Amino acid sequence: MTTGRIQITDIRPLVDAGRRPARAVPGEPFEISATVFREGHEEIAAHVVLTDPDGKESPPVPMVQRVRGTDLFTAEVAADREGVWSYRVEAWGDPLATWRRAAAVKVAAGVDVELTLEEGARLLERAGLPAAARLRDTRRSPAERLAAARAVDPAEPLRDHLTAAAELPLRVHRERALYGAWYEFFPRSEGAVIDPAGRRPPRSGTLRTAARRLPGVAAMGFQVVYLPPIHPIGTSHRKGPGNTLTCGPDDPGSPWAIGSPAGGHDAVHPDLGTLADFRRFVRTAGDLGLEVALDFALQCSPDHPWVREHPEWFRHRPDGSIAHAENPPKKYEDIHPIDFDADPDGIHRACADVLRHWMAQGVRIFRVDNPHTKPVPFWERLLADIHATDPDVLFLAEAFTRPAMLHTLARIGFHQSYTYFTWRDTKEELTEYLTELAGEGAAHLRPNLFVNTPDILPGYLRQGGRAAFGVRAVLAAMAGPTWGVYAGFELCEAAPAVPGSEEYADSEKYQYRPRDWAAAERDGRSLAPLIATLNGIRERHPALHQLRNLRFHETDNEQILCFSKRLGADAVVTVVNLDPHGVQETAVRFDLPELGLAEGESFDAYDELGGATYRWGAENHVRLDPARQVAHILTIRPLTRTSR
Repeated sequence: MTTGRIQITDIRPLVDAGRRPARAVPGEPFEISATVFREGHEEIAAHVVLTDPDGKESPPVPMVQRVRGTDLFTAEVAADREGVWSYRVEAWGDPLATWRRAAAVKVAAGVDVELTLEEGARLLERAGLPAAARLRDTRRSPAERLAAARAVDPAEPLRDHLTAAAELPLRVHRERALYGAWYEFFPRSEGAVIDPAGRRPPRSGTLRTAARRLPGVAAMGFQVVYLPPIHPIGTSHRKGPGNTLTCGPDDPGSPWAIGSPAGGHDAVHPDLGTLADFRRFVRTAGDLGLEVALDFALQCSPDHPWVREHPEWFRHRPDGSIAHAENPPKKYEDIHPIDFDADPDGIHRACADVLRHWMAQGVRIFRVDNPHTKPVPFWERLLADIHATDPDVLFLAEAFTRPAMLHTLARIGFHQSYTYFTWRDTKEELTEYLTELAGEGAAHLRPNLFVNTPDILPGYLRQGGRAAFGVRAVLAAMAGPTWGVYAGFELCEAAPAVPGSEEYADSEKYQYRPRDWAAAERDGRSLAPLIATLNGIRERHPALHQLRNLRFHETDNEQILCFSKRLGADAVVTVVNLDPHGVQETAVRFDLPELGLAEGESFDAYDELGGATYRWGAENHVRLDPARQVAHILTIRPLTRTSR
């Protein structure tokens, strides 16, 4: 909606017709575009005005026509701090530009010359420019007088019919909402003791033993440590190894079957330690530069205190029993789903209390389990409640679901989301999907490119061997500002429960899985050095902290993918061999302006993985042997650029 003479339509980004805010982080450049037009042939101009959380307007950013003669105007803007901002597009008729265009034609054709020059003189007087006198200087030729007047511009343009579009909301979150590297591990596995002979029962690891893993995680360059549920686990219908219905007395059960007589969502499993141990774990992580993300899974075991205290919060079957979770033909007898329509206010208060309880222990990030199976209005209300007092608290949606729901959860308040990246393998699939993620949806959906999860062992990893793990790490770390791995990825764990299954053999969801990290590094099995290198490259290059700057470049080989990211003078190019089994080579053709280079310019490219420096230009030959190096990650060195 506009107020004024100029038409301003199709403003982007626009989230839910302006009812919900677009997203950004401090310093993140993003494009605002609008279709701007008016009647007739007069010249028009436009700019963008940002208003900060204090109500102060930033200096306007001029918009330019993407293609001269079209009605599409764009500008790149950035907000400099967190908070609730707004932006608006303003447009106006530009009488001086209109006159200059007409005057050039009329003077050259000798049509109404003096009248035309007098019109210009009056416009220049209106603009406060002394060049008006030059237009009236009849001692010079009309062409000279016009040239002298066209050589000056007013400090402020003349604006006729100034028109303002509606103010649109913008929410600027802290940087971790867009950029970060996540590492997921089960505390109970770190320090767990298992007797190979089976003479003694297994012993769970604790939060204290899990803290010993944190220096290794920090050394790989991660910023977020994500813990699956750490709460008491129910014993009723507890699942055994591999999700079997047969559970032995020492099987720990699934952490997602939350609740026992020891407590519910606000308690720590006694095997892991105490609330004080958890606070110590958070402090230790913080000392190493790590944030702790905690799982928020709204489901209950039959032994959860809520089942006893609030039976009305759960669905009941015709025989009076409480319904268990199911995804036919699968049954999850160890879990009762909550009926969010039963007591919306009571359930909301209880869930908000749980979140605030863990926030008080130092948690500022939550990974939300299966949010797409709960009502959207529930999440919108709950997240708004938390953000009203704690806008720095972030929520990651585990939304492996249909696109409409995935995007809706992002629009109503989730800061990040899991995506379908895990199942995109080919050059065509990756190019199409990553382009989509970096496109218009980036105004609200911030992807977290997890390469694997406790539930998902992708076919590419099962079949591709060590090189496949390297390829997926490079793709996720370089293409997305946020990526993540589940523990065991660096050891290239790829054994499925049964052939062709995405479930892991000896799934850690149902049993302890201690790993000898030190031995893996000593014998060279670990990908930790590669992961550390990737995260180090990310940290050094601001271009890799962005989402919307992803650009793809042409290659002749369907097994080699090339893309770049640039922020100002910082440009990073990734060329990756998607074939984990064989050598591939190709010609790579760069769109040089996307790298901040002129057409025909050559440049030095330093390979951050291989250590070599190449003199490259618009077209280059690449050969990648996955047994040695799955990718080139090239940083453009501005100081050594030369012209051909």
